[in-house]
Amino acid sequence: MHFNAPAPTSEDIRAIVTPLTALEGPLLPMLHALQQEFGFIPQGAVPVLADLLNLGRAEVHGVISFYHDFRDAPAGRHVLKICRAEACQSMGCDALAQATLDKLGIGWHETTRDGAVTVEPVYCLGMCACAPAVMLDGQVVARVDTARMQHLLDEVGA
Repeated sequence: MHFNAPAPTSEDIRAIVTPLTALEGPLLPMLHALQQEFGFIPQGAVPVLADLLNLGRAEVHGVISFYHDFRDAPAGRHVLKICRAEACQSMGCDALAQATLDKLGIGWHETTRDGAVTVEPVYCLGMCACAPAVMLDGQVVARVDTARMQHLLDEVGA
């Protein structure tokens, strides 16, 4: 879905999730399907899912908010995840993260004004021996310093 596209309708949401109602424990597969289709979980999905699954809206919202990979707004064209776990902290990820956010002019969970990059915190990418680590569009990059981060941002036009 494009960064400034109109919000999906209830009918759009139902069309995606209804075929999944026969699954055992269908809520997570439904949320993943919506995120895959739209790039985020539309606000209008909460009442639709609650109705289809006979759950309370608070329960559906709780599942969405529990899992950090579900977003409530479209992401930028590129998603940069910066590890904030202890090994990466010990190797300077806090300073790297702050410098990156300052350079982009955004905060955590925000997207640059041009829609190029969304920055998210993540708590372990499994690269503890090669900290600090980041993930850019699903690709893990280890031993990231400010120069390497600048190179990554240049590659994606940020």
